[in-house]
Amino acid sequence: MASGGKSGKAGSFWQRLIGRSAEGDDAPAPPAEVPQGAMAAAAPAGPSDSTPDLRDFDIGAEIGRGAMAIVYKATQRSTGRQVAIKRLALSREFSSEDLADVRERFMREARAAGALEHPDILQVVDAGQDGNDAWLALEYVLGRDLSLFTKPGQLLPVREVVQLGARLARALDYAHSRGVIHRDIKPANIMLDRVNGNLKLMDFGIARVGDGSRTRTGLVLGTPSFMSPEQLAGLAVDGRSDLYSLGVLLYQLLTGRLPHQSDSMAKLMQLIATEPAPDVRLHRRSLPESLALVLAVALEKRPELRYPSGEQMARDLDAVLVMDLQAEPAAAEVGAEAPDPAFAQTLRLAAEEAGQNRPSAPTGAPPHDPRQAP
Repeated sequence: MASGGKSGKAGSFWQRLIGRSAEGDDAPAPPAEVPQGAMAAAAPAGPSDSTPDLRDFDIGAEIGRGAMAIVYKATQRSTGRQVAIKRLALSREFSSEDLADVRERFMREARAAGALEHPDILQVVDAGQDGNDAWLALEYVLGRDLSLFTKPGQLLPVREVVQLGARLARALDYAHSRGVIHRDIKPANIMLDRVNGNLKLMDFGIARVGDGSRTRTGLVLGTPSFMSPEQLAGLAVDGRSDLYSLGVLLYQLLTGRLPHQSDSMAKLMQLIATEPAPDVRLHRRSLPESLALVLAVALEKRPELRYPSGEQMARDLDAVLVMDLQAEPAAAEVGAEAPDPAFAQTLRLAAEEAGQNRPSAPTGAPPHDPRQAP
């Protein structure tokens, strides 16, 4: 963003969101795919290459449980440090022929995550294997995960959501610059301590552990509602996939709804792959257009039309705060009316240049000609 006054910032903001050419002549080059864990070897922090021992920890009470893991409060004997031990039941979830590969991938991802030192990323203290299963020793933090704040009536203030979004985008930018992709951005993987202002992004690389392997139950590792179209399709992903997931997260924190919802997994996957995300103001009219535009860019179907970096997304969220969120918008309304229908065309000069797939035509109906009025 420009460093001048409000008008300069606004000009830079809108020029980037609206004035991009269809060919992307002025857009930065997309980030290069960096091998997972490429930076881990040079980093001094995190799990070491020596064999770690779970006996170095006094395991205390259970403090959390998920589909694949149990989390305990613990104390590291050698340092006296309070940590959280996350035990992953790999042998229960993966077939015996896949276990060796899964365990190797787990350790590689743990070392990559352990190399990350950022105030808004939960630190990996150590990692190891216990029989056929695996464990992580994590920084122990207070707070609640963001799932609590995704329900109508419990939503955070809009300004706070946008501020959190900018912090998360910068944390992701830091991780991506070091070759680490998260792959499972969702409310349950983000811890917030509102009293002290602490924010922690958790579980880097865990979704990567199951890549190329099938779980015993056929579960998809990762959360489909928050996955980018390319991740759902099983294609190679880079940091822009995480930014799509961050866009879904912010959409839900602002409205209490997901951009795409369905009781059918097949239908949900089709919606994510083919249907444009509805304007966030369909569910909350009082949100500023600038914020709706930021989410629209983050939720583009094609990665090359999304933000190329978390830093750019963070700067635009900062600009929204400065320009359009001096006061808190009204609370989310039930059954809000649709915003200006011209919004769908504000990002591009012509509809045929749109990067998002258009809504599917009803069965038996001819496809809509974008040059004609709807």
